[in-house]
Parts: sequence; structure tokens; C-alpha cells
Amino acid sequence: MKIFFSVCRHTIILIALLSVSNELLAQILQVSVQDAATNPIENVQVWVDSRIQGKTDNQGVLAFNQPSRSQFQIRISKVGYSDQVRNVHIDTVSAPIEFTLGSGQQMEQIVVTAGRKPESIANVPSSISILNARDIEMQSQISTNIASVLGNTIPGLGTSTAKGSNAGQTLRGRAVLILIDGIPQSTPLMNGARDMRSVDPAVLERVEVIKGATSIYGNGSAGGVINYITKKNDPNAPRIGGTTTVRGTLAPGEASETGGYRFAQSLYGRSNKWNYAVSGVMDYTGLQRDGDGLPLGQTDGLSNNRQYNAFMKVGYDIDEKSDLTLVYNFFNSLQDARYISQIGTYGEEPTIGVRGTDPGANTGTRFNHNAMLSYRNAQIFGNTSLNAAAFINSFSSMNRYVEETPSWFGPGQTMINSNKKGLRVDLNTPFDLGSVPSEVTYGVDVLHDVTFQDLTDGRVFVPKMNMINYAPFAQLTLNLVDQLIFKGGIRYENANVKINDFSTLATGPNGEGSVAVQGGEVPYSAATFNAGLRYSKYALFNPFISFSQGFTINELGRIVRNATESDLTRIQTDPIVTNNYEAGFSSQWNNIHFSAAYFISTSKLGLSLVANDEGIFRSQRAPERIYGFEAAADIRITPQWTIGGTYSYVEGKIEAEDGTKTYLNGTRIMPPKATGYLDFQPRNDLSFQLSWVHTGSRARFERNANGVFRGNEGAVETIDLLNLNASYRMNKNWNLGLGVSNLLNKTYYTVYSQYGANAANYVRGEGALASLNLQYTF
Repeated sequence: MKIFFSVCRHTIILIALLSVSNELLAQILQVSVQDAATNPIENVQVWVDSRIQGKTDNQGVLAFNQPSRSQFQIRISKVGYSDQVRNVHIDTVSAPIEFTLGSGQQMEQIVVTAGRKPESIANVPSSISILNARDIEMQSQISTNIASVLGNTIPGLGTSTAKGSNAGQTLRGRAVLILIDGIPQSTPLMNGARDMRSVDPAVLERVEVIKGATSIYGNGSAGGVINYITKKNDPNAPRIGGTTTVRGTLAPGEASETGGYRFAQSLYGRSNKWNYAVSGVMDYTGLQRDGDGLPLGQTDGLSNNRQYNAFMKVGYDIDEKSDLTLVYNFFNSLQDARYISQIGTYGEEPTIGVRGTDPGANTGTRFNHNAMLSYRNAQIFGNTSLNAAAFINSFSSMNRYVEETPSWFGPGQTMINSNKKGLRVDLNTPFDLGSVPSEVTYGVDVLHDVTFQDLTDGRVFVPKMNMINYAPFAQLTLNLVDQLIFKGGIRYENANVKINDFSTLATGPNGEGSVAVQGGEVPYSAATFNAGLRYSKYALFNPFISFSQGFTINELGRIVRNATESDLTRIQTDPIVTNNYEAGFSSQWNNIHFSAAYFISTSKLGLSLVANDEGIFRSQRAPERIYGFEAAADIRITPQWTIGGTYSYVEGKIEAEDGTKTYLNGTRIMPPKATGYLDFQPRNDLSFQLSWVHTGSRARFERNANGVFRGNEGAVETIDLLNLNASYRMNKNWNLGLGVSNLLNKTYYTVYSQYGANAANYVRGEGALASLNLQYTF
């Protein structure tokens, strides 16, 4: 009997162990990765729902625990290959989940800005444009001005002003929030319009542009978000590697004094759990000339401009699921002009440069410091992931010297200064809502921003605005049915701006026109919402609809500095809350990709700068309605030939108190824009690209009683420019690049100079400029 019970006991134990073993085996999944010739690929990184699982072994296989969700997303990544993303339902898995990688594949792109977590672009219910590393590298051979690169490629974004500032370079007619790795660069309290040129393209891995208002990001994002993503190290990076780039530029038409140069050095590597990337860039722009060889007017120009950028990123892998990263970036761009402006006549004769010395200090970005310490944990508790970042930003820009201005009495030169400290905390928790796979991203943003504008002689133009902003947010994602994805979220803005007593600047002698203003606190609070649907099952037709709100305290400094009331509480300082409605789709059929979107953006209380007949600009607060559409297409004709293009149209009106509606001026609305490119790659080591940028006409305003246009209401005529770049990889270490901007050496006036209706800014665009780039990689 004892033997019988002993056998039974051991049998029960064995059955239990087998049961547990089988259960454990059932909870293990495998990913198998191979190339087109079915050879296994090792060291491929695998993510499940944005959480890293590890790398494939020498058999191209990685095993991992089955997620608790019935449906999840797998992403694989390896240098030299495009990322692949696949949505998996556990009921359909009966064997290893197989992926095939092929070099140069056109796969789904990954974005992180839209929902503050990595996700497929095909699942985001909004318009997104991405410049990848190759796009940035190719465009940088034409111009290293990142504002020009973006203006020439992104639908809905205004073309570059060709100046040190990006004033008027709006996104869909509204202000855009500029970020570097999520750190805000914009100064919405007092817009200095130098935020777009806040980093050198050499340190960028990609640029993500989210169109339309967004409640996921806060103050300043009424028109959307541009996030500069800095370079990071590949897991297979060597202990030390690097790239050395030397560039020379010259105007082929009239070459005198136009020579420029650029030197960039980067080092990167990985050792055990540590990784690093450091770089330094020095860029000098020579004298800029128009198509006729005349020096360009120097008003806030870029002639004889020196630009420096220092970058450092150090990472430490705590374990397979968590890491720390420290990032620092310094940017400086100042004009050391050897010419001064000879003022022309608007509409008749351009403002040109003549030999001389500007009496003021060098204009441009004096410094822009960014530092951030971030912590990532793919599984901080349960299935919840965490991203937390603490950052500081210190920015100072110098505006041009003026002998006289309606804004103050006598000559002067102003500086805008902004100091920010902040904390961003994001958590993401996946869960099943019944049978619906779901997830929620939630967290809080904290920002302390002190911004002010002084004259170099000590006078206060804009008093210190001390803002503390707390903004909790939550974003829900539901996979309602097969690939029908719903996203909805809320963000609550709670900001308080403290301003001490101050006096506005005198506009005449003996303090004439100065107003003593009693300071105080300006509170802001608003809840913004977003909701959208995207159906991504079929590549042939991937539609979306969305509604989103944006919040911005835009140009508070401009409102305050023009105060005519003695009590701050009586000044209209309400925030701008925008409502953005959008519908669009993307379509992939064989080698053809097409996308289109229509949008409407409204605000009950917008803000525009409107000039009177005396040329004095005032802030106008009134209802606004902006609308437009965008389209983009790419066609791979053969493996060697690709063509593509974009078209964007934006228009908008503002409504006065009496119900009269007038068009928004040129600082807000750009003329229609079209771009096109022809890409030819006859061999793997040789490529050519011819690109075209077209801006249409816009003439919405009449001349005033004096027969002239008011400021920013000038008529804009059509501009067509061609650019060329080429790249030849001589061997695995050496690469030679050629770029020519304004290939046909066209003489034209920039969009900014045309709509500005201002003689000092009536400056032509730059003529043809050739660049030769030599790069060594080790």
C-alpha cells in the first residue's frame, strides 16, 4: 500500500510539474529574423509594445514571455535595415513570428512625438511629416540652415525667411512649438522667432513634424510641434567611431567674398553598459549675393555669419529594460557683418549691402544651452513603462540695432532672454478593456519659464515674466476592432505669470508716452481635448479623422509692452485656445505612396500683429478661422528612379467686432507651396537629386489712402527655385557630396520681403551657391 501511495504521490507531482512546464512553455513566444536569402540575422533588437525584449541570437531567434494582452505590437530594428512593425493577435500565433529584413526596404516609419511613446505612424490619427537621417544629410549639402531645410520639404510650413529669424514661418498659419528631444525651445511669452534655428543639422537623427494643434504638448503648440531628435548610438556601435566633415561654399556667379567653410567632427561609441556621442560644428557663411551679384541687404541677414554647435550624449544601460541618458547641446549663431544696408524702395529697388560697420552688437542667437537627464524603464511596475526627464534651457538672442523706431524714443538694440527649468514624466500602461486591447499614456509636465526683453543701454522693453506651469495629461488608445484605432486625451493647463510693477518705454523726449503699470499675477487655466480615429488595416486606404485643441500664451510680452492701461488686470491677456479639425488618408499601392489631408483651425480669441497707416504694430485679439489642405506623393518608377512632390494651401480670416472679416496678413498665412524632387541612384555608391520649390502668389490686400501697403500686407508674386545635390561614396570610409542651391541663379525677392511691405526688409534672395562636402567615417 505504501508503494502504491508513493507511486501516486510521485505521479501527481510529475503531472503537476508537467502541467506547470506546459503552461510555462505556452507563455514563451519566439521571433525569428532572416534576410531575403533566408540566412538568420543576429543582434536584431526586438520590442514588444515599446518595451525592449533583447536581441536575436546567432540563429536569428529571440524568445520572450508572452504579454498579458491578447493583441500586441512587435517592432524589430537593426542598423542597415528599415524598422519593421507588426500587430500580433495571440490566437493566431502557432509558430515563431517570422520577419524578413532587406536592406533599403520601405517599411513603416516610427514616431515618438505624436503620443510621447514609440508607435507606428500608420496608427496615429493626424498628419505627420518626418525627415530621416538621409533626408537631412542630402538637404544639408544644399543648406545647413535647418529653417531652410524644413521650409523646402515640409508641407504646410512656410518657406525660410533667409534671415537670422524665422518670423512668419508658421505651420498651417499658427505658431509652432520647437523641441529638441522634447525640451521646448520656443519662447511663447515673447516670441523671438529664433527657435527654429536652435540646433545644427549635423547632430540630428531625424525631425518629426506633427501638424495641427495638440493637447499632448502644451504652451505654444497651436500650430503643431517640430521635434528635433538628436543622434543616438546603435547597440552594435564600436568602442570608438566617428565622422569628420569638411565643407566649402562659393557663389559661382560673382565669387568675391562669398567663400564659406564648415568643419564638423563627431565621435561615438559603446563600451559594456556605457555609450556616448559627442560632436562639434563650426560653420562660416561668406557674403551673400543675389542673382545679379549684388550683396544682399544686411538687415538681420546671414552674411558673414558664424555658427557653432557642441553636442554630448552619454547613456548608461542599467539593465535590459532601463537606462539613463544625459544630453547637452550648445548653439550659437551671430552675424559679424562687414556690410551695412543701403535702404531701397519697396516694390521698386532692393535694399542692398554696402561697405560699412554696424554700430550695434552682432545680431543673432548669443547662446542656447540645453541640458537634460532622462530615465527610461520599460517595466517600472506590472506592464507599465516610465519615461522621466528633467531639463534646463537658457537662451539669449540679440535683435538688430535701429536708429529710430515707433516703439521707443531714440536709437537702441534689444535682447530677448529666456531661462527654463522643467520636468516631464510619462507613464504608459497597456490593458484589455473587455476584449479590446487598450493602453493609457499619462503624466505631468512642469515648466518654470522666466522671459524678458531689455535694451542694451539698460532700459526695460518687456519686464520679467515669471511663469510656473503645471499640466497633467492622459491619452487613451483603443483598438476597437481589427485595426480601427481610437485615440482620445485631455490636458489641463494651469499657469501663473507674475509680473512686477514696470513702466512702458517712452516714445518721446522727457518720458513722453510712458505708462506706469501696476504689476500682478496673470492666471491661466484651460482643459484641452483631442480625439481621433484611424483605420489602418489596408495599406491601399488608411483614413483618419481627428479633433484636437491647442493652448498658447503667445506674445504676452508684446501685449504687456504696449500697455495703455495702468493696471495689469485690465489688459486683455487671455490665452489662445485653438480647435483643429482634420480628415485625411494615406495610400500605398505597389511603389506608389500618396497622402492627403484637409483641416480647419478656429480660435475664439486669436492674436495677430496688425499695422496702422503710421507703421505701428498692435496686437489684435479677435476670432480667427484658418483652413487648407495638403497632399504628398512618392513614386518609385524603377529601383534607380524615384519622383515625388507635395502641395499645401493655407488661408485664414479674422473677424472684427462689427462682424467684418478680413484676411490674415503675411506673418500668419503663407502663399500656396509646392515641392518636387527627382531622385536618381544609378549605383549603390552614387546618387543625384534635383529638387524644386514653388511658392505661389497671394494678393489679399489693397493699398491704403497713401497709396502704400500696410506692414505685412504686401502682395506676393510667384517664386520657382531649383536645387541640386549629389553624393558619391568612394569607399567605405570616404564620401564626396556636391550641392547647388538656386541652380539657375535666379534673381528674386523672398516671400518675407514681399509681404513685409517694408523698405528695409525689401531684400532679394541669395543667388546660386555651390558647396563641396568631403566626409570621412571611421
